[in-house]
Amino acid sequence: MSDSPDHAVPTASATPSYAALDRWIDEHFDEQVRFLQELVRVPTDTPPGNNAPHAERTAELLAAMGLVAEKHAVPAEAVRAAGLESITNLIVRRRYAEGGPVIALNAHGDVVPPGEGWTHGPYSGDVADGKLYGRAAAVSKCDFSTFTYAVRAVEALAQSMSPSSQNPLKGGVELHFTYDEEFGGELGPGWLLDHGLTKPDFEIAAGFSYQVVTAHNGCLQMEVTVHGVMAHAAIPDSGVDALQGATAVLNALYAQNVLYKQVRSSVKGITHPYLNVGLIQGGTNTNVIPGKVVIKLDRRMIPEENPHEVEATLHAVIRAAAATVPGVTVDIKRMLMAHALKPLAGNRPLVEALQRHGEEVFGEPIPESGTPLYTDVRLYCERGIPAVIYGAGPRTVRESNAKRADEHIVLDDLRRATKVVARTLLDLLR
Repeated sequence: MSDSPDHAVPTASATPSYAALDRWIDEHFDEQVRFLQELVRVPTDTPPGNNAPHAERTAELLAAMGLVAEKHAVPAEAVRAAGLESITNLIVRRRYAEGGPVIALNAHGDVVPPGEGWTHGPYSGDVADGKLYGRAAAVSKCDFSTFTYAVRAVEALAQSMSPSSQNPLKGGVELHFTYDEEFGGELGPGWLLDHGLTKPDFEIAAGFSYQVVTAHNGCLQMEVTVHGVMAHAAIPDSGVDALQGATAVLNALYAQNVLYKQVRSSVKGITHPYLNVGLIQGGTNTNVIPGKVVIKLDRRMIPEENPHEVEATLHAVIRAAAATVPGVTVDIKRMLMAHALKPLAGNRPLVEALQRHGEEVFGEPIPESGTPLYTDVRLYCERGIPAVIYGAGPRTVRESNAKRADEHIVLDDLRRATKVVARTLLDLLR
């Protein structure tokens, strides 16, 4: 990190023409699209989470551009304990003259499995009607390319300038390409930060193009196991129906959503807390009283909530509901506790530069906002690193089909977001 947290952003008159950056990106955009296609064509479905092969391929592609990626493999036992198969995180370090900030650019390569209903192959990288299709095309392999080509554009501009230039690049840039966002990020950015492998001054995380996100929800995921006693369906009184107990628990959980709508966040872009039951497993056969049912739930927490109070309340609700069915017991296990993102005061240079250039490039205001998602960026802010979310993509997650069939990135958004990030880097590194 640099010695001082204050990094002045130069005025437009003091910086080289942004048109040169834009021109370089336009000239190399076909190459950038091919890079993204190659990234999409290597599956990173999580689960199962065998993501090291994608890191290897990414490192090969970066090396062909002259960008050397450090490979930081997470130990197998830690990966297995998290329910994954392999993780290799990448860091590309670019160092310039002394006296400027180090800016990290982070995007994650892991993604949920594709599911059904695709009209373009989920690993095809097909380009049609100005869109590139494939799982993770929008979240967030696209920003592997956004960030890589923004850095390349800035460095190309610097190399083209006169050696006597009074404004050399100062500080540094790091590309953090990580593979644990879907399971919480602790083995992705969390691993790099906890092991002292990086300590940047600022961080920009993968996001969408039409807002700068500075706050997001937290997420609590829990596994609830409802225990009964398995028995033959012909003599049901000899058993305890775990599904009946699970039904009581489910009804109690869904009733919480009515209460949550009365709790409103003051953060623009975030509404209220909510709860989702995403997976239910149980029973043995049609003619058997279920002896066990497993429920997995996801509770989104607004920034104003206390995560530990939220968890304690859910424990009480679940146990009270299970107690209404005689003989039923429950075990409750925390799967994930991701805290909300709250903005750090030092993020203003990032926010203001991204907004200024975003408005110029996109031709419309780029608001500062929150999002109901949770992301890896919180891990940087929890360690005192000012961070924001910005990258290539539409106004909403739904528009990109992220986590649905036919996920895609609009190529014009990719091109313009790369320009916005490149201009922002130039400002901060000058």
